[in-house]
Amino acid sequence: MASAIPTTAHPERSRGTRPSAAEASRVSTALDTNGVGSIAYRNYRARLTTYFDSTARKAWVDLTSDAPVSGIRATVRAGRDRMRATLLSWLPEDLSGRRLLDAGCGTGALAVEAARRGADVVAIDVSNGLIEVARERAPERLAIDWRVGDLLDPALGRFDHVVAMDSLIHYPMVDIVGVTGAMAERAQTVSFTFAPSSPLLQTMHAAGKLFPRGNRSPAIKPVSETRLRRALSERLPGHDIAHGERVASGFYTSHALMVEAG
Repeated sequence: MASAIPTTAHPERSRGTRPSAAEASRVSTALDTNGVGSIAYRNYRARLTTYFDSTARKAWVDLTSDAPVSGIRATVRAGRDRMRATLLSWLPEDLSGRRLLDAGCGTGALAVEAARRGADVVAIDVSNGLIEVARERAPERLAIDWRVGDLLDPALGRFDHVVAMDSLIHYPMVDIVGVTGAMAERAQTVSFTFAPSSPLLQTMHAAGKLFPRGNRSPAIKPVSETRLRRALSERLPGHDIAHGERVASGFYTSHALMVEAG
């Protein structure tokens, strides 16, 4: 991708700054010509929107609350709690004056915690239903900018930190690299998670294809950590992989990486 936005934005410019129309156009064109924002990407994003707004909404609301859930879902809830804590631990304890994007915010737990630390938070998700739940749950005193849309929207502007927890796990590695690269060009750090490739995940992925199409949830795409790190290094030569950690809890397995501008 052409560097339409500088890799390392000036701190005073990055906070709260919106791009010009010309800059937004250059970013949009670069994304489309490099496969991010392509027809395949948009089609799968639309499928996720339908899934989380209808099929999975009730289950997702329960999973992200204190409501009783099955033993399997309890392990997923515990794993997500650990992963959220991990991603937050990589950020400064005091986020005052910093702009943060919660990319794929779901019902908003991470966005709320970041706002409590003082961050200027934009929280975006493809699901209008989940954003409605997030707005209802968030304390009124926290001025979080809740949005329904695409995390790649150039109109969102620049950020100090981007966090994408379990929002890229449904995409193949080429899109994970493309999305991370696009976000890294307008943020100092980008933290995201992916589904690490393993025999168990590969088996579950294959078994899921046996279900009728109408009964399938969006598939999780297992990705090789080694290949992903190599691809990120090639895509973002001016950045470092500052952190990495895997969380495994029963039926939940996710690996987090933080990409930071050098």
